[in-house]
Amino acid sequence: MSIRIHLIFSFFLINILGSVAQHDESKLSLIIDADSANELDDLFAIVRALGEPRFNLLGITSAQFHTSPYASENTALESQKINEKLMELLPMYAVPLLMGNGKPLQESNQASLSSASKFIIDQARSLPQGQKLDLVILGSCTNAASALLEAPEIASKLRISYIGFWHDPETNEYNKKEFNTGNDPIATEILLNFNGLEIQVMTATTCQNLIFDKVTSFSKLRSNPLGKFLMNRWKIYKRWWTDEDPEQNHWIMWDLALIEALINPGFAEKKSFQTPPENNKRVIQIYTSIDSLSMKVDFWQHFKTLTQ
Repeated sequence: MSIRIHLIFSFFLINILGSVAQHDESKLSLIIDADSANELDDLFAIVRALGEPRFNLLGITSAQFHTSPYASENTALESQKINEKLMELLPMYAVPLLMGNGKPLQESNQASLSSASKFIIDQARSLPQGQKLDLVILGSCTNAASALLEAPEIASKLRISYIGFWHDPETNEYNKKEFNTGNDPIATEILLNFNGLEIQVMTATTCQNLIFDKVTSFSKLRSNPLGKFLMNRWKIYKRWWTDEDPEQNHWIMWDLALIEALINPGFAEKKSFQTPPENNKRVIQIYTSIDSLSMKVDFWQHFKTLTQ
């Protein structure tokens, strides 16, 4: 090979490798922290994240939901077990599954470490400076807050995406009497008060608009083991917080809305707001609207690719 040809070949090789590296860096390095044994929507959210080319899914951690009337002695363990059952159906997308803390925090200055919080710390520390670890919290904030209390230096490397509280975007009024927030109020306050921590919130006010109907969903789920697993969960889990729709013909896919917004930013709008008056004064991002129809279409398209 002549020197000229060798240089041309090297130039193209460098550009190709550079493009690959740039593509990889454009992915979101992601950990999903989920109270999967509570309700149904966490499972749909995880399914949507698996195999998503925009994500570098590093792991799934289990979160506690101790305020549920269905709560066992260790709800994080329940979440861990159902995560394991789900992943058994999709072995080609195997990711680490880490156990979270089964109890909420008791003190605002004392971490309660678990395999999940240690994993969050390790993954954040391993990222090069300037890159962010996207920590997607679909339940209580226990694991995230513990990680920050133990290793506050990782805050600059974290971007928190959280499903929680109610919010009026017109008045910027907050209502923290919401399930995820209530499962660890201390942890939620730690995140809101943590200066320098990037936070974006898919509020219950916004994501309540993503609703799946049973007839359509079951027609798409019934043809494969993964679908049957999700369909069975829909059937056996009895909602305790409402007397409406006793046949469970419709289901709010709260957590899926956040995953869809991260994958498809055009499906959601977010704006900057001041934190609640009782918290440290700073700006966070809050999703104020979603395109629920596009999210539903996108989910079923992705589900089809997982089960072909």
